[in-house]
Amino acid sequence: MVAIAPTDTEIIIIGSGIGGLSCGALLARYGFDVIVCESHSIAGGAAHGFERGGFSFDSGPSLYSGLSYSPSANPLRQVLDAIGEKLPCITYDTWGCCLPEGDFDTSVGASQFAEVLAQLRGAAAVAEWRQLQRIMEPYAKAATALPSLALRFDLGSVFTLGQFAPAFLQTAGDAIALAGPFSKIMDKNVKDPFVRNWLNLLCFLLSGLPADGTIAAEVAFMFADWYRPNAVLDYPIGGSAALVNALVRGLERHGGQLLLNSHVAEVLVENNRAAGVRLRSGKIIRSHKAVVSNASVWDTLKLLPETSVPQRFRQQRQATPECDSFMHLHLGIDAAGVRSDLACHYIFVKDWEMGVSAPQNVVLVSIPSLLDPHLAPPGKHVIHAYTPGNEPYDLWQKLDRTSEQYKLQKQARAEVMWLALERIVPDIRSRAEVTLVGTPLTHERFLRRHRGSYGPGIRAGSGLFPGPITPLAGLFCCGDSTFPGIGLPAVAASGAIAANTIAPLYKHLELIREVISIPVAPE
Repeated sequence: MVAIAPTDTEIIIIGSGIGGLSCGALLARYGFDVIVCESHSIAGGAAHGFERGGFSFDSGPSLYSGLSYSPSANPLRQVLDAIGEKLPCITYDTWGCCLPEGDFDTSVGASQFAEVLAQLRGAAAVAEWRQLQRIMEPYAKAATALPSLALRFDLGSVFTLGQFAPAFLQTAGDAIALAGPFSKIMDKNVKDPFVRNWLNLLCFLLSGLPADGTIAAEVAFMFADWYRPNAVLDYPIGGSAALVNALVRGLERHGGQLLLNSHVAEVLVENNRAAGVRLRSGKIIRSHKAVVSNASVWDTLKLLPETSVPQRFRQQRQATPECDSFMHLHLGIDAAGVRSDLACHYIFVKDWEMGVSAPQNVVLVSIPSLLDPHLAPPGKHVIHAYTPGNEPYDLWQKLDRTSEQYKLQKQARAEVMWLALERIVPDIRSRAEVTLVGTPLTHERFLRRHRGSYGPGIRAGSGLFPGPITPLAGLFCCGDSTFPGIGLPAVAASGAIAANTIAPLYKHLELIREVISIPVAPE
């Protein structure tokens, strides 16, 4: 049954990405009447799932951690705990690498990567890595000392964060360094070229920028989660769609509503306040409390009447630097006779000298049906390969999607993904039964992403991601254009922060007491 949009509510969320759903579900849990308006026919934004030919695909991220246990430092797990939703996951610890140095498997955890280094680089590199792990320990504690579910962007934060102050003060000196680029820590402590390349690669996968542009806090969080004893990676049973469905269930169980195929064309402004939205259909939904945009900074500005925010604010936000876009290759393949030692994930790097952010140089591969066979028909596998935030939009912006030129360029720019896959499954092309190629224009069209961008390319040390509050009363923002930035944990945190900022302080404090364990500082 198709949901009928009401004419008014307390809070409207624009976009059902992970940030928007996290925000909406928490606000519903706080007791607000919430409507989430989604332009697409499927919820989830860049993390949605879809089906073709009996194969279930992840549209975007498929590498998760910190979701299979509680309490967890992962903000997304914290949101799920707050709304009372479980997320059954399969755990594993190994992934594959196809690098200029050769092909090998590596694992999360405290020690296995040192074994890889011993083979590739020798004892000196191992010693350097061990030393870096020791150096990162206090930074990791500092990065996880303040749970995102306790953050809000108003004076109430004195009370919500104050409960964690004793433990945080133990790490306050290290927390200062976390605000700067990770390269400051790396340059001081890491000389081995392979280790430096590896760290730059991980930074790029986290933020869309190498180490000199990635805030140290993100890397510290990764060290806390990946390079600890008995660390595991998680994959939700049912794929990324299961994660989205959990958030939607939480939203609806607490009284919120999700409206699909409901494209927001404009934010309504009355008496200098965001007062609702007008859908592309002409339908108007009014909000008595707030409008929260989960759209990108550039797409949010397009929704605002010209004079509704100060011109300087508009110009500054419009000038936000952007990361590049993606190429995607979704395959459904015949798995008969495929080697039995495949890993779920692979990282392919063509040439370190080009730099990890160079176009066509890095490819990520996911074969999630190895973990969850229900994602593909019997005897088949589902594969998602993509170039992560390194595909220039300028190569595509003038092309007609129905033209022969566009078709030929899709084939040419997808070739690097086929080459990466051939390192893993040499006869992959002959096995493909379903083949879908996505481009920056696909990213722009289906995900409503400005220029198909991965998100803001705000470099650590040269700029800060803004908080949820805007100059327009009643308008808030969440998602990867707001603090803490790009990535699944970060956007979940942004949604939580926006919801907490809107919620009354006493309700926020109640949530903290129910969901988060208050640490006790050592004497």
